[in-house]
Amino acid sequence: MVSAGWVVPIVLALGVYAMKSMGPLLLGSRKLPAFVERVAHLAPAALLAALVMVAAFKVDGQRALALDARAIGLAVAGFALWRKQGFVIVVIGSAIATLVARRLGVA
Repeated sequence: MVSAGWVVPIVLALGVYAMKSMGPLLLGSRKLPAFVERVAHLAPAALLAALVMVAAFKVDGQRALALDARAIGLAVAGFALWRKQGFVIVVIGSAIATLVARRLGVA
């Protein structure tokens, strides 16, 4: 028997799979309009950027934004990406910048 802790993830996974399969089943071989394809192509990047911004600037339990050590780490990561550095450099650089900022007392 499946424990109660596994029921929710299994049901959610099945629901996501069902929703993802509905698009091809409902559309068949028809093409989407060009505008819809452009939006569908760009939406994941925009949503990921929004999630990163909320995670970087949100104050726990409040509806306010804060500039703290996480913002410094995000700025360093953005700079490293702008300079076309590798993934490892971006992650390590932002982690070190956040660590140094927290050690210096930046909230």
